[in-house]
Amino acid sequence: MEYDITVENLVKRYGSIEAVRGISFTVSRGEIFGFLGPNGAGKTTTIHILTTLLKPTAGKATVAGYDVVKEPDKVRRCIGVVFQDPSLDLNLTGYENLFIHGRLYGLNGQRLREKIEEALKFVELWEFRDKEVKSYSGGMRRRLEIARAMLHTPKILFLDEPTIGLDPQTRAHIWDYIRELRRSYGTTIFLTTHYMDEAEILCDRIAIIDHGKIIAMGTAEELKSMLSSDIVYVKLEHLNGEVCSKISLEGIKNCRVVEGNTIALQVRKASEAIPAILQLLDRLEIRVLEVSYRRPSLNDVFIHLTGREIRDSEASPAETMRMRHRARVR
Repeated sequence: MEYDITVENLVKRYGSIEAVRGISFTVSRGEIFGFLGPNGAGKTTTIHILTTLLKPTAGKATVAGYDVVKEPDKVRRCIGVVFQDPSLDLNLTGYENLFIHGRLYGLNGQRLREKIEEALKFVELWEFRDKEVKSYSGGMRRRLEIARAMLHTPKILFLDEPTIGLDPQTRAHIWDYIRELRRSYGTTIFLTTHYMDEAEILCDRIAIIDHGKIIAMGTAEELKSMLSSDIVYVKLEHLNGEVCSKISLEGIKNCRVVEGNTIALQVRKASEAIPAILQLLDRLEIRVLEVSYRRPSLNDVFIHLTGREIRDSEASPAETMRMRHRARVR
């Protein structure tokens, strides 16, 4: 099997803070590989290392067969990048943004004009090519960034939170473009996201990263099969810190406090476990406000591995500003 990305024991420290903590993984040629995790987990730091914007503190990474530290120029010739932060010139037209980018990559003349037309038609922006980008919606700008990243037909495309701040319909359109990139061009795609549905719908394999460490990796189904059970959520009027230790019933594999006054119980079969759970809580004089259950999701896997949901993780001030900016430009 040929790998377009290999990472071995990668570490990145900022003073006493270890943003990436010895991660290792490979990405096969033509694969859509997802990095799933909360804000601050180390996703963007990893992308910055792989795209040669940061040097690792330790470890090794190769992209398209080139060492990201020793051969950064060769890496850059093989990749396209859509960063989390907007990077278009709003006062130029869509065509002009792509023209400048193409010249930087050595394209010119008829070849450049053909590539611009191909890229803009691919993301359905050809009719808006002569409009200034400041008049584009947030979704149109994101599509233009994808077109720009693909202009020189890179082997590998890096997408850092490609749909953050976009409405559901626009997100779905971006997903279509990503899938079509792989289908039409055979592009290897490295995607970071904190959206569970995005990772599950798009990615061939997913690495769950938290606090700078990869805590699980596999296909969506492989990750969900780690639980092989139903998840029952019980919201209590008052949470006693010892409530999980008091719930001892056949068929219950695990009990965790997930947020507020809610506990999550991993059970073999929800329809049989719920009546027994309610009877036990009644005997313990613990009042139940709400009960629900579902088959395991990637969020359940994350809860199982970390004890919290991805959305519970706080974004850094810079990340919060990025999300607010994207929401404003929609």
